[in-house]
Amino acid sequence: MTDEDRPVDTSGYFLIDPYQRFIETEGVPIVEDYAVDCLTLPLEPWSRLGGLGAYVHLTGRGDFASCYVAEIPAGGQLNPERHLYDELIYVHQGRGTTTLELPGGDKHSFEWGPHSMFAIPLNAAHQLFNAAGSEPVRFDAITNLPIILNLFHNVDFVFDNSTVFSERFGEERYLRGEGKFLPVKPGRHQWETNFVPDLTTFALPEWEARGAGGRNITFALADSPMHCHISEFASGTYKKGHRHGAGAHIVLVSGHGYSLLWQEGQDPLNTVRVDWKVGTLFAPPEGPTYHQHFNTSTESARYFVRSGAGGGRYPLTQARIDGYKAMDLSVKEGGNQIEYGDENPGILPLFEAEMAKHGGKSTMREFLGRP
Repeated sequence: MTDEDRPVDTSGYFLIDPYQRFIETEGVPIVEDYAVDCLTLPLEPWSRLGGLGAYVHLTGRGDFASCYVAEIPAGGQLNPERHLYDELIYVHQGRGTTTLELPGGDKHSFEWGPHSMFAIPLNAAHQLFNAAGSEPVRFDAITNLPIILNLFHNVDFVFDNSTVFSERFGEERYLRGEGKFLPVKPGRHQWETNFVPDLTTFALPEWEARGAGGRNITFALADSPMHCHISEFASGTYKKGHRHGAGAHIVLVSGHGYSLLWQEGQDPLNTVRVDWKVGTLFAPPEGPTYHQHFNTSTESARYFVRSGAGGGRYPLTQARIDGYKAMDLSVKEGGNQIEYGDENPGILPLFEAEMAKHGGKSTMREFLGRP
């Protein structure tokens, strides 16, 4: 449901959305679109957070996820804060430091840079600093603030709560960029940590089921119920079309290309197309909507995905459980994936033409078994 679809509350006590009311008091823009460029998105001063910022309501954000983009001026810092919702941060540019208050009261700081990703443990007191004197820091954050604030509808409870969730910090080394590999099966393997210094170089296991020699891993961050994973596919390739519910915020870490978005019965070549590059953030709309990703660059493309409620560790709802079971199962077998042999016949010719425009060559015929 988009904000435009929500009935207007004229009485003050009917169909109330505490989350929407709260962000309207924040004094920063609320951007609504299919996709945004996080590196160039206009931002405005944010008194509560500090620095500059804007909320981003993507078409497919769903009911459980909130997104914002923030900038820390050169040599500056954000305000100290703590909050009773999970937050997963991805750094687009700049270098800085995050200081966390540990369960025993001690402080721990870790440094990050472009393409770093980290989680703020639930309700941990923290502060972000720009470590550079000449370049601003810009990052985006996905949170589950909507479900938390709409559930409790008490801002002080969410932002001024002293409860300590010590189990959310995990092992001390998780804040140094280390982690633990938890084997499940391809496409479901987990890396348990709180911090990844550079997503462009992080080693990924193979995930052949999604096609074209792809790679993937799921992150278990700060024991959060939010979903988070990263996928990679090679130059000149594209992934199989697939569908799932709303909420998956996709940000491009490397490469450039496009994604096609369509619903059951629609022509994927004549619906919605999102052209992406490093820094693009988008979310397939509700439906569930089929989407298919195409890498037109001469390097491998990586995209990082976060959603607000329900991951492989804590699915939260039966719909999430069903979605994981059907994730890489053919639609012909009741699943959510379109196998290469069943895709629209115009998909490959379009991709080959797009590759030629960018001076590259498609390698998809070998994966599709076509001459």
